Amino acid sequence: MPRRSGQPSRDDRLYADKRPDKRTPFEQDRDDLIYTSAFRRLAEVTQVVSAGEGHVFHNRLTHSLEVAQFGRRLAEKLVQEEPRVARRLGGIDPDVVEAAALAHDIGHPPFGHVAEQELNELVTRAGILGGFEGNAQSFRITTKLAIHSPKYRGLNLTRAVLNAILKYPHLRGTGGVQQFKWGAYHSEEKEFAFARELSPPADLRKSPEATLMDWADDVTYAVHDAADFYRAGLIPLDRLSKDRSERKRFMEGVFDRFQRTGKKLRYEAKEYKTAFEQLIVAFPIPEEYRGTCRHRQYLRDFTAGLIARYLNAVTLEPAKRSGEPRVRIRPRGKEVFMLQQLTWHYVILNPSLATLQQAQRRLIRELFEIFTSAATDQRQLTVFPFGVREEIEGAGGDKELVVRTVADFLSGLTERQVINLHRRLMGASVGSVLDRLTV
Repeated sequence: MPRRSGQPSRDDRLYADKRPDKRTPFEQDRDDLIYTSAFRRLAEVTQVVSAGEGHVFHNRLTHSLEVAQFGRRLAEKLVQEEPRVARRLGGIDPDVVEAAALAHDIGHPPFGHVAEQELNELVTRAGILGGFEGNAQSFRITTKLAIHSPKYRGLNLTRAVLNAILKYPHLRGTGGVQQFKWGAYHSEEKEFAFARELSPPADLRKSPEATLMDWADDVTYAVHDAADFYRAGLIPLDRLSKDRSERKRFMEGVFDRFQRTGKKLRYEAKEYKTAFEQLIVAFPIPEEYRGTCRHRQYLRDFTAGLIARYLNAVTLEPAKRSGEPRVRIRPRGKEVFMLQQLTWHYVILNPSLATLQQAQRRLIRELFEIFTSAATDQRQLTVFPFGVREEIEGAGGDKELVVRTVADFLSGLTERQVINLHRRLMGASVGSVLDRLTV
């Protein structure tokens, strides 16, 4: 059934078949997302390093739950403190922000951003303009791939939740930020347009609720990953707090890297440095983390203080001119940026992780080559799970749809599934006829 005609409403759905119950439409969306297999899969998807490293790091599932919790509290605070402004901005609903936060990473492939980059190169090289992007894949899952009803594809989420998922509210472009990050593929252009009807034509700003979800994502990643890697002995928060030379090496490394890559920063380097200096000198533990009761108490108090600090940094302001932001974050964005750079500098750019990522890229690349080749040979279709085989056969030889289906399949695997599948296809492990791979 087509959507209702008339003025776009926040709780419109593309298909009008959901039965009303005691929940609001946005509460229904939140609940439906939690029960998807795509959400459960995140328990075995890397945040920065694999949970199998022998240390309790965040994975994509625990990260998403924390983003959802923080995003909800942000929305509740703003609705309580600034209800009139929230209404003037079109409405802010805690359930919408929470649902968007739960959905924001479900399109993330195995092994984190390294697989995202590899899949994008492979899909683009195959001639598919939309490439591969984790945010666009999340939108595709919610609108096309997840199964909720025999009557349609996708979860049939409300317009407001779909719009709040769009961290990058544009399709892939050929210039500017649109060539590096995008929120939807051309295959979901209809659903994208449906979501964006809540925004003025040609308005490239994300919705206020998407902005809150995005800030919750940034804060959660910055604070909790820094704490994770301090516990693991990889980020020396204690040395940074008291050793000026260590701070200097870190900050020079950050800005040298940005200068080499040509990426532009929102503020001057000295502003970021000042913000970080003022923040890190307050770190309360003067030595390496040992897991004592005292260390645990101090670290918990420090991270909780940061979360409260960044919760209170957000206010609402109705835009006076087109293009102005409607959610203001002052002045803590510089601190959060520098906290994120700690993970980049000390963990992601560490040679030990870089060599591991090369192996992960190879796994993804070789599986993509095997399965794209098999998808064009009727005799080899049996290597695919039944659900994927059904999609490929239904593509009718459409190359773009076949390649997109292979990317859907690989990006929807857990990391353990990727490793086991590669071993089996390469003959390193014969496995068992009882091993079953489903989607």
